[in-house]
Amino acid sequence: MKNLLQDARFRMILFANIASSVGSGITMIAIPWMLVTSKDGNAVFGYVTIATTILSFILTPFIGNLIDNMSRKKLLLVSKFISLVLLLIFSLIGFVGLEYEVWHYIIIYMIGTLYYTIFYPTMFALNQEIFNADQYKVLNGAMEVQGQLSSVIAGAFASILLTKWELQTILLLDVLTYAAAIYFYIRIPYAQASRLSTNKSINKATAGILYILKRPLMFIFLLFSIMPFIGVMITNYLFPVYLADVLKTSGNVYGIQGMVYGVGAILAGIFVPIIARKLGNEKTMIYGVLTYTLAISLIVAANVPSYLALMLFIAIGNSGTRVARNSYLMDQIPNELIGRVDSLFRSAGLLIRTALLALFTGMVSNGQIMSCFIVLSGILIISSVLILASWKKGLTTDYIGVNKIEVEVTT
Repeated sequence: MKNLLQDARFRMILFANIASSVGSGITMIAIPWMLVTSKDGNAVFGYVTIATTILSFILTPFIGNLIDNMSRKKLLLVSKFISLVLLLIFSLIGFVGLEYEVWHYIIIYMIGTLYYTIFYPTMFALNQEIFNADQYKVLNGAMEVQGQLSSVIAGAFASILLTKWELQTILLLDVLTYAAAIYFYIRIPYAQASRLSTNKSINKATAGILYILKRPLMFIFLLFSIMPFIGVMITNYLFPVYLADVLKTSGNVYGIQGMVYGVGAILAGIFVPIIARKLGNEKTMIYGVLTYTLAISLIVAANVPSYLALMLFIAIGNSGTRVARNSYLMDQIPNELIGRVDSLFRSAGLLIRTALLALFTGMVSNGQIMSCFIVLSGILIISSVLILASWKKGLTTDYIGVNKIEVEVTT
């Protein structure tokens, strides 16, 4: 960790991510709450989430190809600048005295969601590109701590600002944090590495699919290990409804939930790299998935205090899995293919999310919020079984070394 902190590139990335994550985190807590508490908000929020998920699904393969074929620093800057301009426009709408309507909330939510669709895979590929392999575990742990510390701060501010500030002021804060992030991203020392191979087929958009299909056990293991993350995305819709309709809480509890989740994720970011060095990334991922599955399965019996306690373990399970999984991907996937391989799993995850959101939106509209958690629990239990089965069948012998990738892709 000390070596990373001495690296100017890591410091600039850290400062930029903290700045933008706090601002966008507050906005993405405020907007869902405003949506679900508006007229017919539960159904509207569900349909909006489905629409943005479908759009992300369509764009993700294209984004993966961009990540592998252009400057990742430039891609981050362009996406950040576009988001800043759009949020500034919506902030000005409030400051000139116009009333916000539901469609404003919807567009702001879509801006944030689509920005995340670009940001996370691009940052992931950039980190793999500029840092050394022996730094990956600590790096991913540090990035998780940074992201979740930002969430804790955002949750703390959101629990206060939701009752104190109007939306235009929250959006202006988001704009200012994006501006700070752009400044730090510009200062990152970066020279784009040559990622084009002499083998033309490795440069095609389909190269990522060809690469992973030759490793079926790895495909199963990596696909179902994203289920905790999919669960988190699904519960971003379910939890506000659950808190408002079942537990009958106010908006500040939703902000406190974000803080508790952030604490659990920070603990995972600190300790999982240590655990992964002893157990390996694969076993660490398995334990993370099992922890998340158990915690989400107990939600149906929770009151407010136990709900917040379970949120800690939900965070540890999801974040612990993600830290180990990211390290595993960085270790095994060549950097010239990381954008397309990563986008394959993100696309699959988005497809699963779309189907589940469509199902759960209908169930919530019929007052079946508790049944949603039962279904989600069942899916996670099945995923845990498949992950264990693929690992036991010999995951580490499922693929040929990455130095032979060009031969494999053309075969």
